[in-house]
Amino acid sequence: MDIAAILSDSATLNPLGLSAKVMGVAGVLQLLVGVPLAFWLSRSKGVLHNFIDTAVTLPLVFPPVATGFVLLFLLGRHGPAAELFGDTIIFGFPGLVVAAFIAGLPLLVKPVQAALKSAETWKLREVAAVLGKSETEIFLKVLLPCAKRSIAAGTLLALARSLGEVGMSLMLGGNVIGRTNTLSLEIYNAVFNGEFERAAVLSSIIGIASITIFSALKKFSDAE
Repeated sequence: MDIAAILSDSATLNPLGLSAKVMGVAGVLQLLVGVPLAFWLSRSKGVLHNFIDTAVTLPLVFPPVATGFVLLFLLGRHGPAAELFGDTIIFGFPGLVVAAFIAGLPLLVKPVQAALKSAETWKLREVAAVLGKSETEIFLKVLLPCAKRSIAAGTLLALARSLGEVGMSLMLGGNVIGRTNTLSLEIYNAVFNGEFERAAVLSSIIGIASITIFSALKKFSDAE
């Protein structure tokens, strides 16, 4: 097996670069949406809270292909979001980002939500409120520092989940060769085409990335 030839092949480099771009964009969106959402979920109650909390958590237990089908129905040509976005999401880069974002979001939101609901954090929040701090100040100066480890760990987990996403990416991206075939989908393509050596190399790349993320998570845990 000529590993160097496989690694330098455009059929490997293009999916690798695409996956890196998807992870980067999805990771930023997960942080921008996930942290404020976790803050809101940690202090809200009621029907809307239960609905959003369930919607965020559902991708953890619902089959990815089924989740992808629901998203395809919602974001597709004849879906409810068609008037806003048209055909600009599915079977393109935006569709891959949506898939990665949805897949990784609960792994960021749930740990941060739990950290913000802890007894110690609640005491600090109450003290800050008594001292007359605004909700924005409490969020930025009290809650975020308390949850920084959970945010970092959740971000790493979300990125790892985004890298390994297949089902939703297949439904929303379409696995179009040279356009939406991410690294994970390219492993499937290689196996399907009988290119087992290339599949092994691609799997090794994901394996190395996963081990790196696990090592970073372990450092966070050991530092606590």
